[in-house]
Amino acid sequence: MLEILLCSLLTILPDYLYRRYRQGKRIGHEITLYSVWFELRWGIITCLMLAVGLITVIFYNHPSTTNATLFFRTVPIVPETSGRVAEIHIRSGEKIARGAPIFSLDSSTQRAAAETARRKIAEVEAGLTVARVDLQTNDAKILEEKSQYQQALDELNTKQELKARNSGTVAEREIERLQNLVEGRQAAVTAATAARESAQTRIAVLLPAEKASAEAALAQAEVDLAKTVVRAGFTGHIEQFALQVGDIVNPFMRPAGILIPEGAGRTMLQAGFGQVEAQVLKVGMIAEVTCLSKPWTIIPMVVTDVQDFIAAGQFRGGEVLIDAQQTRAPGTILTFLEPLYEGGLTGVVPGSSCIANAYTSNHDLIASGKLSTTRSVALHAVDAVGLVHALLLRIQAAVLPIKLLVFGGH
Repeated sequence: MLEILLCSLLTILPDYLYRRYRQGKRIGHEITLYSVWFELRWGIITCLMLAVGLITVIFYNHPSTTNATLFFRTVPIVPETSGRVAEIHIRSGEKIARGAPIFSLDSSTQRAAAETARRKIAEVEAGLTVARVDLQTNDAKILEEKSQYQQALDELNTKQELKARNSGTVAEREIERLQNLVEGRQAAVTAATAARESAQTRIAVLLPAEKASAEAALAQAEVDLAKTVVRAGFTGHIEQFALQVGDIVNPFMRPAGILIPEGAGRTMLQAGFGQVEAQVLKVGMIAEVTCLSKPWTIIPMVVTDVQDFIAAGQFRGGEVLIDAQQTRAPGTILTFLEPLYEGGLTGVVPGSSCIANAYTSNHDLIASGKLSTTRSVALHAVDAVGLVHALLLRIQAAVLPIKLLVFGGH
């Protein structure tokens, strides 16, 4: 309507003034309802053509969309393991700090496993003490066996020396008995030495390995025990948390509630513009938005990012070929808008629906002096008609609450 009124000032109005005051035609006589088309046909046709062209220029170079929302991420509250709820530490709607407990699961099994691992460590440490005592016993045994071996060896040498001096003094059978005794004593020394080495190996290798395994089992049990207490991964708000003591929770099937990160949806707005405006939307464009949760307010914004992909074209690999006909609705160009000034989104509720305008600016291109006069004037006109879209946005901001509350029945 504004575009038609603007164009009529250049076409219909001069045509009417010419016929009314130049040609002397009067309203209700020569200019009637039936003669308006014939008398003003050139002005009406020109007005409609200019209005269509102006609307195209405005909406293409200064895109607008009603698909603008402050999206925010929600995180389901789920434990890392299944279990029965034993204690609840917070209520729905409360704010929670990072690392604070939300609820606890029954941990009797995990505590028993941890206690078993501690007992195993104590058992291994006791085994080390016993092994050290056994090592000292083996040392004494080696000394005893060596002493007996040396005594048998000395006795054998004495008998052999006597036999060598007088063969009839010592019987051959005695020599053989002493030789067998020396060999037995030597074998006993070897066995005692092997027992000592076994004790040393047990102290140096086996028992430390068993202790390390027990400590690893304890660490695993403590990790499993810690998993029974579900904690907040970041600061945020707890919502839709209706868990009760005794409920069964499962990380795959039954989350306990929702955790909304602090500041989510309060720093950036996402707007989906039409695909035809893909070549116009650029990072750094100035934009304006008005949101339902903060009526009668225009918020200056700036385009910080433009997504390079359209969501309507995504697919997930499978066994069925995709037909392009399955894409019913054309996707939009997702654009990220941030407040131009600090605190611009204060008072806007995350998830609120908004209307967004983006404005093309050719000031730097015109100021470069590289354009012809005709093109500079044309770009000036393109920038100037953005005022019409800004005016439309303000009219929408003023009328939208009244439209929803009065005529919408909300």
